[in-house]
Amino acid sequence: MNRKKGLGKGLGALLSENIVSEPEEKNDNSILEVDINKIEPNKNQPRKNFDSEKLAELAESIREIGIVQPVVVKKNGDFFVIVAGERRWRAAREAGLKTVPVIIKDYDEFASLEASLIENIQREELNPLEEALAYKRFHDEYNFNQETIAKKVGKSRAAVANSMRLLNLDKRVQNFIKENKLSSGHARALLAITDNDLQFDAAEKVIEENLSVRMTEDFVKKFIENIEKQKQKNENEILKKTQPNFEVYNQIAKSLNDILGTKVTIKNGKNKGKIEIEYYSEEELDRLVCMFKKI
Repeated sequence: MNRKKGLGKGLGALLSENIVSEPEEKNDNSILEVDINKIEPNKNQPRKNFDSEKLAELAESIREIGIVQPVVVKKNGDFFVIVAGERRWRAAREAGLKTVPVIIKDYDEFASLEASLIENIQREELNPLEEALAYKRFHDEYNFNQETIAKKVGKSRAAVANSMRLLNLDKRVQNFIKENKLSSGHARALLAITDNDLQFDAAEKVIEENLSVRMTEDFVKKFIENIEKQKQKNENEILKKTQPNFEVYNQIAKSLNDILGTKVTIKNGKNKGKIEIEYYSEEELDRLVCMFKKI
């Protein structure tokens, strides 16, 4: 019991020989005990959402053993802005601490963003959308390409690219990610639906039926197929009314479809028309070219 009380004084009780009371006396890695009310969050930090239940758990832990890892801050006039450790600072306030251990760093805005992002990613504390937005800031504000960002955060370029793709989702679907109703895997599958309203409808269905990522991929594939069928049906209805001999040309298109192994559409005008042959990869295009060369 006495041991817990000793630890409850914070990291200062364990490392008193390294702690100085005044910021002016610090060296680069000195640990200071700073008035908690002189510390403020960084409005530009990547993480925006804090789970209240987990925060309460951390606050209880801090009451018992104190803060075992200092908060990293930078000077801002008479106050300090958090670079890394906002969750610990929030929990410390909830626990009723008057001071918290900090390390002061002379960081500019870029270094602050970099340190905050890396800490949150390493602790897996960002939701997928917060992570994507942080990568976008690196790209937009510092002109970093995906390869450079990936090296900074210790991830593959593909992982960074897939993360940033989430920002192409409909805003309502992005909110589902923020609310932890959809995972990044679900969201990436939904990206195949390019119409925002249809994408939102599909997302609601995924949530309602509690589909797994694999089930979502299958669902999205069928969803798109049904959209394409309905679109083709509507186009055919229009063509029947506007094109002479539509049924004849439609049968020819189906025959060409069977021969070429891909979708063929014939659009017949008054004095001219055109044949559209679809392909879905470079390999399929090569296959079609080879077929035509043999004719």
